[in-house]
Amino acid sequence: MAHNLVSRSGLSTSAAATLGRSARIKPNTSRIVFDLIGYTLVTLVAVVCLIPLVMLISGSFTAEQTIRLYGYSIFPRDVTLEAYSVIFKDPSTVIRAYGVTIFVTAVGTSLGLFLLTMTAYVISRKDFKYRNGFSFFFYFTTLFNGGMISTYIFYIQYLHLKDNILALILPGLFNVFYLLIMRTFVAAIPTALIESAKIDGAKEFRIFIQIVFPLLKSGLATIGLFMALGYWNDWYNAMLYINSTEKYPLQYMMYNMLMKNQALSQIASQVGIRVENMPTNSLKLAMAVVTTGPIILLYPFVQKFFVKGITIGSVKG
Repeated sequence: MAHNLVSRSGLSTSAAATLGRSARIKPNTSRIVFDLIGYTLVTLVAVVCLIPLVMLISGSFTAEQTIRLYGYSIFPRDVTLEAYSVIFKDPSTVIRAYGVTIFVTAVGTSLGLFLLTMTAYVISRKDFKYRNGFSFFFYFTTLFNGGMISTYIFYIQYLHLKDNILALILPGLFNVFYLLIMRTFVAAIPTALIESAKIDGAKEFRIFIQIVFPLLKSGLATIGLFMALGYWNDWYNAMLYINSTEKYPLQYMMYNMLMKNQALSQIASQVGIRVENMPTNSLKLAMAVVTTGPIILLYPFVQKFFVKGITIGSVKG
């Protein structure tokens, strides 16, 4: 029966025997050594990257006095929730700050991605007559800009955004560097798809919404993660434009809390009050855990698209 199968497949007996032996060949020693060294190095790098995060979480649960005496450690020596009790002394304030940050991040990232993608689609079209002029206009802003003072005057006196939540969204809405990356993704889309849609009678906006936009999942995930991190970690714009405490984002609320804690520690030390047990170092670590926790939980869901987007975006189209 085996002879009949060999005959029907067109292979000689010697060729079939050679094929069978090659299938049974085990990986050579150099391949095994290479895999062993590679996996070992990757594991070591992963452990080194995880150690700071573990020490961060451990220090946030460690008593302030223990940190002063023994420093930071991977495992907490004296477990306490004192730092978190200071942060969540008024839970409504933290929850409100979370709400502001989530709103600003969601709205800013969504609008920013739509504007960036639409702009990248326009300037990547070779049949657009003025695409070089518009591209130069965008690129010029990366070299020269009005500066902080003129920007502040523009937002306050002309746009009237003082103590307005839009002042937290508009500054990060458009980034030329992200535009360059997004244009690479758009340029990778075959022009035949766009031309066939035009033949079928589709207009430009419909082509962009129904054809171009769905094909940019990896690019949207990559740029979206960058923009979301920028909005989530932003506190500087809140310091410039926001006065009402109920409009404070999470980062700026934590910044104010830390400044107040340090001021109290300094005043207490000046008047002779012992401040060894007042959480300062542990409070900083607990704030980092509170502010970075949601982003760490979000990353695994976009990791697949993020890695793919970085790979595609690194190759010029």
